[in-house]
Amino acid sequence: MSTLEIGMDGWKNKMAVVTGASSGIGEAVARKLANQGLDVVIVARRRERLETLARKIRADGGIAHVLTADLKREADRARLSEQAGEAEVLVNNAGLGWYGYGDEMSWKTALEMLQVNVEAVVQLSLSFLSRMRRRNSGHIINIGSISGSLPSQGVALYGATKSFMDNFTTALYRELSGTRVHVSVVRAGPVKTEFGEAALLHKNGLHVPTEKMGVKAENVAERIWTLIRRPRRLIYIPGYLRFVPWLEISFGWIIDRLGPMLLKKQKPLP
Repeated sequence: MSTLEIGMDGWKNKMAVVTGASSGIGEAVARKLANQGLDVVIVARRRERLETLARKIRADGGIAHVLTADLKREADRARLSEQAGEAEVLVNNAGLGWYGYGDEMSWKTALEMLQVNVEAVVQLSLSFLSRMRRRNSGHIINIGSISGSLPSQGVALYGATKSFMDNFTTALYRELSGTRVHVSVVRAGPVKTEFGEAALLHKNGLHVPTEKMGVKAENVAERIWTLIRRPRRLIYIPGYLRFVPWLEISFGWIIDRLGPMLLKKQKPLP
């Protein structure tokens, strides 16, 4: 048996928690991990969607457990930690987005984004991490965004939450050096999901101009499975995006002048 096969078998029957699993990246990751033999706990608000996904996973021979939770609520996050805190893998995928002029974002939308993109990631990560440290095994994967290292018009708060995630994940990764517990961040570019459509549901939200340029969620799931088998601090999806942070350093002054034009084009006529 090859080294790769041994590594894959080592994850069989281990528990993985995937938040935001009712669609998009979360759904694709849950199906991929279940296909590789992990028992998946799928988490989201929409129970009907989760039940449909669970049936698909079970039909393919996998094991899925449904757990509904609204990650804006601290009590729901605590309940998730209590019920599934022994998981070997936690994928913090749930996230909220909004595109438009920052001053036109309602405080309700801003607060919900902070609750899901920041508070939930911190609370779940620290709770699960404490148990992983005691076992000296486990992996937390935070689904970030390239916007976290490239401040862009239209996603001021969203990009800031992902920048926080980058910093938070990197610091934890360094604290865990020398252990068998891993924390990683995925700096993803546009992905073809419902994310852009969901952003439009919030007051004053505009079309995300890159929403049709994304990679498939299944491609992201494949890369995350590789990351679980070969842990590292961060990955870019697609890989060429590793050069993007240098754009801000080298050409930020150009983005200062041209970037706002992209947002202005999205502004609906009065």
